[in-house]
This record gives sequence, C-alpha cells and structure tokens, in this order.
Amino acid sequence: MNSLCLLLGSVLVGAVGMAATNSSPVTFNKDVLPILQKNCQGCQRSGEISPMSLLTYTDARPWAKAMKAAVVSRKIAPWFADPSIGHFSNQMTLSESDSNTLVSWVDNGAPEGDAREKPAPLSFTTGWNIRPDLVVQMPKPFIVPAKGAINYKFILVKTNFPEDMWVTAAEMRAGNSKVLHHGEVWVRPPGSHWMENAIPGEAYDNETNLDIMGKKTGEDGELDSEILGKVNPGLGAQSFTVEGGAKFVPKGSDLVFEAHYTAYGTETQDVSTVALTLAKAPPTRRYYYTTGSMAQNLVIPAGNSNAEVVGEVTVNKDNVRLVYLQPHLHVRGKDLELRAIYPGGEAQTLLRVKWDFNWQQGYELKEPIPLPKGTRLIDIVHFDNSPNNPFNPDPSREVLWGPQTWDEMTNVFLGVTIDLHEDTENMFVKSGPSLLKRVTGVAGPTMAAVSCPSGAL
Repeated sequence: MNSLCLLLGSVLVGAVGMAATNSSPVTFNKDVLPILQKNCQGCQRSGEISPMSLLTYTDARPWAKAMKAAVVSRKIAPWFADPSIGHFSNQMTLSESDSNTLVSWVDNGAPEGDAREKPAPLSFTTGWNIRPDLVVQMPKPFIVPAKGAINYKFILVKTNFPEDMWVTAAEMRAGNSKVLHHGEVWVRPPGSHWMENAIPGEAYDNETNLDIMGKKTGEDGELDSEILGKVNPGLGAQSFTVEGGAKFVPKGSDLVFEAHYTAYGTETQDVSTVALTLAKAPPTRRYYYTTGSMAQNLVIPAGNSNAEVVGEVTVNKDNVRLVYLQPHLHVRGKDLELRAIYPGGEAQTLLRVKWDFNWQQGYELKEPIPLPKGTRLIDIVHFDNSPNNPFNPDPSREVLWGPQTWDEMTNVFLGVTIDLHEDTENMFVKSGPSLLKRVTGVAGPTMAAVSCPSGAL
C-alpha cells in the first residue's frame, strides 16, 4: 500500500513547512482534492482500513481542523523508519507545498470552490485494491465468542490447484475487521504433513489440537513454504513483481488461513478471503516471503522500561536478495533495528524503526540488497514493560514469547528474491543468540550474546 493514509487521532500527515503562503484562495476542488487523491484515497474510503472517507468535499470537510492540527503539530505520517537508515520505495511523505496548501485551506474556512475545477474521481476496484484472477475464502464462518482469549486459529482450505501458479500480487481481507487483528494465508504444498488430518473449514490451534495440526516441515518445525498473503493494521495488498518476481504455488497445493481473533464484547463471525493475481508471463526471479530473526527464547523482566532482546538467523542459500522487511512485535515493543553481518565481517544496518502496534507497515527496499550465504541477520529490540507504558496489560508480569498480545514476539518478516527453482527448505536457520537457553529473570538474549568479528558492530 503506497497511499499516505491520514489516520486522524492516531497518525496523520507528516510535514516540514507549516506556513500558509499561497497567494490565491485555496479551495478543496482545485487544490486540496488532488493532494488527497495522490496521497490518501487509496485507504481513506469506505471499506478500507482507515476510519473515514476523503473522497469528496462532504466527506473531508468535517475533518478539516483535525487535518490542520496534524500538520501544524508535525505529527509523523504512518512511517516509522529512521530516515538516515536505508532507502524505501514505499516511503510515505507529504511535501512542504502540499502541507502549506492544506493549512491555508483550513485557515480560510475550508471552502469547496468551483466544481468545474475538481479533477475526475479516481477509479477503484470495488472490494479489492488489486484486480484478482482468483479469490479463495474460508469455507465457513468462524464464530468469534463475545469474550475471552482466543488462540491463533488455523483453517485448511482444500484448493488442490490443478497446475503450478506464479502469483504477482495478493490481498487478504478480513470478513470482519472488528475481530480479525491480523492474519496470514499459507501455502500447504503437496506432500506436507502439516494439518493433513484436519477437516477443511474447521478451526484448529496448536494449544488444543496439536495431534491434528501436526508439525510444519523444516528446522525446528518452521514452515518452508510460502506466506501467500497477509493482513494487519497498516498493510493492504502486496505486490511481488520486484526484479521480475512472483510467488510460486506448486500444483496440488492447499491454503491455510491463520487468524488472530480478538473478542470485542459481542458474539460475531468472520469469513476472511484472499485474492490473487497471476503472472501473464514467466517470472525471472522467485519472490519468497517468510519469518526471519525470531527470539523465541526472549525474556522481558517485570517493570523493565527498556529491556533488550536480540534474535538471529543465518542465510543458508546462495543468490538471495533482500527486497522487503516487516517487523512484528506486540504492545510492549518500543523500537527495532535489523543488522546484517556479512561473511567477510562487514556490518550494515538495514532498518531502524519505532514501533506502533496499531500500524504495522512493511518496508520495500528501493534497491535489492544481496545476502551472500553465511550472512547473519540480527534484530535488536527494546521493550517497555513498565507502568509508564499505557498499552502494557500487566507490568508486574515477566513476559515470555507467546502468540497473544499480552505475550511478546520479536520478528522481522523477510521478502527476498531467489533463483526460480531454488529449494526454500532451511533458507534461513536460527543461529547465535536465538539458540541459547532461556534465562528467566534476566532480559535477553542481549547483544552481549552476539558473536561478531572485531569492530563489526
């Protein structure tokens, strides 16, 4: 998703110059609407992830003062990456000129202007941000209870695709966004024993149905196949065409919907869906998306306001090129940094971000970064488990790895391109601090557990 997305009350527009210097009267139709079309309407419309529409003057006028307040207060756009680290093609910014235009419009009473001066409305595909060739949905509704914790649910869909497919874009949509906080759609390749005894359409979880779920293939039970599409706050449709790429779905594959539901006081239901666009010509590279440097042995002591945790994976294949990064933490997360240590000992910081649980965006690299075999990827994360964290559910509790929001995770999902017929099994393997035994009562693993060439970090 490349639109700026004015999220009023949370994150809105970023700006650098605030003075309203326009010499002629600024109107919505002539001056403001083109800005909203360019930066905002991709998700500021009915049925999208933002809470209001900015398609028309009638839609936008009630939000005028809030829009100005966000500009004047220099609230950051929903973009949390350190601008001194890395270059990203999907970076969302608002120019000084556009910022001044919005301020001037509000200061002059937010006039609508001459209808003859407004640009033609943008055309959007109803229900999707891509033009799907194939749509797959859960076979039946999942009933979400009114209250209580809900384990991550896994729902098998027997697609049994009749031929190999190359997927150029995917968009997962919640059937009920009030209860689906985030989710993924996994490819279950032919021959996999994961969920082989599952009844299609039934919801299972690892905590109570492990005998049916079975183990995912690969090292430490991690799944070797593809995350085909996903949804979370701040993330919409995803494209896989960088470097001429596409995701591979082998003939005979099924899909598994993974869903993190949150009760909100009323029993309801969800039927989530994924849409796919298919390559019209053979790709030149395979786009592969998977979990990265997790620290499943993490410990965050009670009351600690700046607990450090690091995780590490090592690249285990040749000709891997990094194109996409998406951090994932829970409500105690503060910030995350991802570093690469190359086989020769050189180190590079790839990403440094502040964390916002309510806006979990991904970062598309402007230029792919080669990751030679043996490259180590290390994430350094800080957590606030103190009473000063307004989102902390229980600062008196020591926090370990777990799926619920009151537990914690550290991860950077990785999007890479690889040779078309590369085997993806164990492409990234846990290493270094991620292999250590958990030590309760002490924050970690920390950077002290990372082995580096002298001066690398």
